[in-house]
Amino acid sequence: MTEANTRRRARGGGGAARRAERTAVRIETAKYIERNIPNFEVLNEEALQIIETNAETLLAEVGVNFVDNPAALERWKDAGADVDGERVRIPRGLARELIKTAPSEFTQHARNPEKSVVIGGRNLVLAPVYGPPFVRDAQGGRRYATMDDFNKFVKLAYMSKWLHHSGGTVCEPTDVPVNKRHLDMLMAHMTLSDKPFMGSVTDPSRAQDSVEMCEILFGKEFVQENTVMTSLTNINSPMTFDDVMMGSLEVYARNNQACIISPFIVGGAMAPVSIAGTLTQVLAEVLAGVAYSQIIRPGAPAIFGAFVSSIDMNSGAPTFGTPEASMVTYGAGQLARRLGLPFRSAGSFCGSKLPDAQAAYETANSLNMGLMAGVNFMLHSCGWLEGGLVADFEKFVMDADQLGVLHGLAKGVAYDENAQAMDAIREVGPGGHYLGCAHTQANFKEAFWKSDLLDYKPYETWEDEGARDTRQLASSRVEHLIANYKQPELDPGIHSALTEYVEKKKASMPDAFS
Repeated sequence: MTEANTRRRARGGGGAARRAERTAVRIETAKYIERNIPNFEVLNEEALQIIETNAETLLAEVGVNFVDNPAALERWKDAGADVDGERVRIPRGLARELIKTAPSEFTQHARNPEKSVVIGGRNLVLAPVYGPPFVRDAQGGRRYATMDDFNKFVKLAYMSKWLHHSGGTVCEPTDVPVNKRHLDMLMAHMTLSDKPFMGSVTDPSRAQDSVEMCEILFGKEFVQENTVMTSLTNINSPMTFDDVMMGSLEVYARNNQACIISPFIVGGAMAPVSIAGTLTQVLAEVLAGVAYSQIIRPGAPAIFGAFVSSIDMNSGAPTFGTPEASMVTYGAGQLARRLGLPFRSAGSFCGSKLPDAQAAYETANSLNMGLMAGVNFMLHSCGWLEGGLVADFEKFVMDADQLGVLHGLAKGVAYDENAQAMDAIREVGPGGHYLGCAHTQANFKEAFWKSDLLDYKPYETWEDEGARDTRQLASSRVEHLIANYKQPELDPGIHSALTEYVEKKKASMPDAFS
């Protein structure tokens, strides 16, 4: 064998080893993001003060509605608000005083302590899509979601390195009765993954079931003393708090579990078309919602939420990845930080029907905006399609891969001795190259973020391998991850107790599909 052949053989062996290393499935979860970059702020002090003053005016003069909830009206009256029918007018300063007991950051514990997350401060926790009734994949197209689809998404989230959270209703399993599906969804999060998860909010009784299942998983005393669930409490914008969402909030706050108080804003429909006007309404709604959580239990964790999109004035459809939505999100982040509350917003938002170029553009705009806005909890960070109507399997893994970029950006720029690379510059000198120098050899494995999905091969190799586009690569990635899924261990006694609880609950009521 010639020396050249020996060198080629050695290179080939090394290439095969590297390919094996790249394609091997390692179940690992990156730590939640700790930003080392500044937040992007669009509002000056004058603008912030105007918005804050106007929000207080809205609460005091216009007020908010608490519908079908007499107990909430009594609580507000006792707290010092002016209650007229279902309208609650909150005197200036009262809501701000009440929210002072809400923590600026808190830990949400996972059943695997290594995967617990800290929500607030400079941190960013990434969770998957939430709520779509439909799913889509390259093989079956668009269809109603099933429990099998839900379980598959939970497994993908567990296998995705850059996702820190299992989420909640990743899709709506329509083949399970409405009044029972929350039990199966919680069981999936608790047994198929060991990441943190969200509780049910579709009825106060389902929120209570969520708490009781967590008491089985974590222990009753631990749940009362620690936060083990995050829940999404949407406000019916404009300025309306319904009994279902508030009833669920009451259950979670009473049990020391976190609530995302989130106005549902589509500019021009549920809020004014102007950015300052929308921010005024968002702030007023959040102040009222968080204050109410503190009336229920001072110190209960609460998150300042802002779900924001604009509207296509021709079709009436929501639009995503727009500059207006970004401006509202940046401004809401500033307002949240001034209140000392964790901030939820952004996601893999897009209006596209397929994981195509439109989806990619809008998603990239939305994800990067969330990082720069100082978001602490990002729901919908992967899998969102068609304005939130669809959870897409291929897009889920595309987005989950790109979340690694957010981790890389958040690191900022290192400038320690190794990062300065002076020895490397001296070693290479004018006209040289850095491929073989000592600094490159010591750092190349961790120097650059590496995609587990995107194709960077030469054209000829790409063509030989089938000329696959990103969606085809993502479809293969989904199959690969599911084929290599390994369920995390759970104490058999706990698993048995959870199973018994779910079976008993289901047997206690007839099926309901509405």
